[in-house]
Amino acid sequence: MSLEINGATGLTAIFGDPVEHSKSPAMHNAAYAALKMDRAYVALHVRSADLAAALRAIPAFNLLGVNLTVPHKETAARLIKNLSKEVRLLGAVNCVINRRGKLYGDNTDARGLERDLRELAVDLHGQLAIVIGAGGAAASAVLACQRLGASEVAICNRTTDRARALAKRMARRRRGASKLEPLGLDAIANVELLKGARLVINATPMGLTTARFPAFDYEATPRNCLFYDLIYAAKATAFLKPAIAAKRPVADGAGMLVNQGELAFKLFNRVSPPAGVMRAALLNSLGRSNQ
Repeated sequence: MSLEINGATGLTAIFGDPVEHSKSPAMHNAAYAALKMDRAYVALHVRSADLAAALRAIPAFNLLGVNLTVPHKETAARLIKNLSKEVRLLGAVNCVINRRGKLYGDNTDARGLERDLRELAVDLHGQLAIVIGAGGAAASAVLACQRLGASEVAICNRTTDRARALAKRMARRRRGASKLEPLGLDAIANVELLKGARLVINATPMGLTTARFPAFDYEATPRNCLFYDLIYAAKATAFLKPAIAAKRPVADGAGMLVNQGELAFKLFNRVSPPAGVMRAALLNSLGRSNQ
């Protein structure tokens, strides 16, 4: 798709390091084209050392809004004064909205994941969910599981102290919600834990940065246990391939990406994108347009 950008074109962007792989420009620009809006979305390589300066430059360049990806989300939550309740809960920003020169930080990740899980007909009431990881992505996953009514969420992480800190923070801010159980990464090989799982979410880069995923007894889970990888790719990830072989339902983060992107689009432009346009653009860019 060719874009004609001129001095009157409204600009939105994504800041990241790296950022060249981002599919967000394809999604947002498809929506702009469908709505015939004179706006464009670009990917900008911003290093960690330059994030504060880049955020200050948003009003100067009259950017309407900016998405943030790794490694900027948690740092931005400390740099932006006006934060949504979602950001204060998660401690991370993935959307910066420019309103007449004033910056507002929001986070659409948990809402995007929650919406995707609902579309996949995942019902967690009275059920156990397992979240692998304890970083910002894991926090969004835990929150989504809490909102879906999980009775228990097991947080499994290589560093148990980080899992414990995440569980404590999320339990404190979501009183009366799901029981949160911090565990070590070895818990994903615990048959007693796995046999009660309705959902297992990989919220780590494992399988993306490494060829293999740690030992996991996929067949110990119930047959309806959904394996969800926040990583999205053209083909099944190292986390999902064994689940497919075990005939368990699987999904990757493409749906979450689309949903959080649609929410961000509305925040930036004050109009919703046409239904299905951003999803079609993402799947096409991944070579999965037949899905």
